[in-house]
Amino acid sequence: MAKDTERLYGERLKRYVTALRNGKPDKVPIRPFVAEFTAKYAGYNCQQVAHDYNLAFEAACKCAADFDWDAVVANMVYVWTGLTEAIGTNYYAVPGIHVPAGTGFQYREPSQEKAFMRPDEYDALIEDPTGFLFNVWLPRVSNDVVPAGEPVTFRNNLSFLKGGMAMMQYFTAFGPQVQRLRTECGTPGAIAGILKAPLDIIADKMRGYLGLVDDLMEQPEKVLAACEALMPHLLHVALSGADPQKNAPIAIWMHRGCVPFVMQKHFDTIFWPTLKPIIEEIWARGHQTLFYAEGKWGAHLDAFAELPDQSIIYHCDQDDIFQVHKKLHHKFAISGGVPNYLLGVGTPDEVRACCKKIIDGVAKDGGYIMDASAIVQNDAKIENVKAMTDFTREYGVY
Repeated sequence: MAKDTERLYGERLKRYVTALRNGKPDKVPIRPFVAEFTAKYAGYNCQQVAHDYNLAFEAACKCAADFDWDAVVANMVYVWTGLTEAIGTNYYAVPGIHVPAGTGFQYREPSQEKAFMRPDEYDALIEDPTGFLFNVWLPRVSNDVVPAGEPVTFRNNLSFLKGGMAMMQYFTAFGPQVQRLRTECGTPGAIAGILKAPLDIIADKMRGYLGLVDDLMEQPEKVLAACEALMPHLLHVALSGADPQKNAPIAIWMHRGCVPFVMQKHFDTIFWPTLKPIIEEIWARGHQTLFYAEGKWGAHLDAFAELPDQSIIYHCDQDDIFQVHKKLHHKFAISGGVPNYLLGVGTPDEVRACCKKIIDGVAKDGGYIMDASAIVQNDAKIENVKAMTDFTREYGVY
């Protein structure tokens, strides 16, 4: 690593970690979660970076080299077609195959009648979560895997071989990519490890949203028991990918566990009691959790404030960031708040004005990381992302 790049990496890492710990660094850190935007900036389309993760890696490195960002994700276009097609996954819409080449990958939720888990299968999931996923769930989400008890086919066997090879190829490539971002760009990794709430797992990948809300009304005790059964597995997944240096936080992608997707009583009795202990255990192991609160979670800020000081970073999407600051800043760092629509249809002057308002109102005491409200896709204007970056670097000096 060149001396200048090494120095830059150290400065950025210190700035980022200080803010994550709710402290005041030398400057407001900048950490945009850029996904398909990287493809646009590097001259690729969504299909190219989804089909070839090497191009996605190149695009991430080009952005990291050209923009003065303090931390990035090694590849925010996380779905690689080579892996999803190797195992025949049927719940992703792939750019250039199921959706236009210029559209990012999409999640395709099944109808209630074809949900990946039936309403009478909770007991099987509760008794053996991994067994249920392998024997029941996997054949339903893969076009090639044969259900248990049916004759094994060549395509079934090949899907496991191809899938295993693709999994190893893809995920072992992330280590060198992280190192490249460090040595070539002087840019630390923004997150390490992944977590989802047990209730979100059931809603997103098993019952679907409509199936879940039926179950919450008709068999809430089964939903709770299933969430409890998933807890140790999700904790293990989160910790298995965590940063051994305990700098980068574990990210939790928060989807449908908030009001009005669920009733407040279901948040209070199912969602939060099966997520809070996981966060507390992660913090007990020395790792922070980034609450990537997609949508609006303002109704639950008081619950989040129950967590230990510094244990989370709250990422603000559609909540009022000034209300979030008022409720949580005494305990946790905050990130985000620049609306994605502004990056897409606004002007650089409007972006700068928004950043100034946030820095003045939220970042003045530290504990804030500049970012868009949600993941930045290819609808964002390059000049607006530059405006967010340059203005924050110039104005956000303590």
